[in-house]
Amino acid sequence: MKLKIMKKKISILLSMLAFSCQSKEKVQDLPQLKPNKSMEIQNKLEVATFAGGCFWCTEAVFLELEGVKTVTSGYIGGKTVNPSYSDICTGNTGHAEAIQITFDPNKISFGELLEVFFATHDPTTLNRQGNDMGTQYRSEIFYHNASQKKTSEDYIALLTKENTFGKPIVTVISEATKFYEAEDYHQNYYNQNQSQGYCSYVITPKVEKVRKLFKDKLKK
Repeated sequence: MKLKIMKKKISILLSMLAFSCQSKEKVQDLPQLKPNKSMEIQNKLEVATFAGGCFWCTEAVFLELEGVKTVTSGYIGGKTVNPSYSDICTGNTGHAEAIQITFDPNKISFGELLEVFFATHDPTTLNRQGNDMGTQYRSEIFYHNASQKKTSEDYIALLTKENTFGKPIVTVISEATKFYEAEDYHQNYYNQNQSQGYCSYVITPKVEKVRKLFKDKLKK
């Protein structure tokens, strides 16, 4: 299917990325959110925190974007202090696998990050992404200020109005709590393990599609 981008319309035709590390690719109409200029902070970096399934996949995607300075894999949203990966895998910590993004709002807006977030996972499956099941794989936006909260609410309302996914969106919007960095071997995992079977078979196609769909947002 040929991809067409109608920049002057609210909807852009997107071939959706694999919704999770194990799910099949889908094609969806995804509305484009206009940058919220009021939340841009001159000469300062901002932080965005998203949970959308396997953090190896989400980390690899957001590292591609111009204006993104760092992406850190970690855990957030639970009560367990200093959780380990083995703790997270039990599904009993309350934490989600997540990424914390440091970005320059003068180069990429929080709204644009949301576009990529919703295009790269399935926000309609509760506590699940493909074959990854458990609360640690939930879809959640952890906002860091009132502007991020409102932008997230407005965008989900827009997606719902457009019936983009054909199902109710279950993504939760929560205030950011303490973020715990994951173990060192989880950081920049894809770029250091591209020859590994899981990376080459699952993550590489996802990154390649991001490069195709969001080529105007990629690092030069």
